[in-house]
Amino acid sequence: MAKTTEERRRARVRRSIMKAANGRPRLSVHRTSQHIYAQVIDDKEGQTLAAASSLEKTMREALKTGADTAAASAIGKLIAERALAAGVTKVVFDRGSFIYHGRVKALAEAAREGGLEF
Repeated sequence: MAKTTEERRRARVRRSIMKAANGRPRLSVHRTSQHIYAQVIDDKEGQTLAAASSLEKTMREALKTGADTAAASAIGKLIAERALAAGVTKVVFDRGSFIYHGRVKALAEAAREGGLEF
C-alpha cells in the first residue's frame, strides 16, 4: 500500500532523529487544528517520561484556545518543567511530519527556555 506524503515525511524525520539521538530521549510534538501535544519518550525502554497537552484541565482554563502560538509556548514550558522533574535535560526534537514553523517552533523555543537542551 502506498504511503502518503505525510507518512513518508514522518518516517524520514524519525529515521534521521534515531541516528542523531545517541541514547537521548525524544521530544515528540503533535498538533491538530485545535490542540497541541508534547511527549518526552525513551525509545530504549518504550516509555513516556513526561507529557503535556492543551487538553489538560489547567491548560484549558488558562488558555484562550489550544490552537495558537501562545498555547504552544505554554505547553513547551510545561513539558520542559515536567521533563526536568523526571531527570531529563537533553533530548532530541521530533517534529514528526510538521514543518518547523509557527506552533511547532513556538513549542520548541519555549522548551529550550524552560531548560531542555536540543
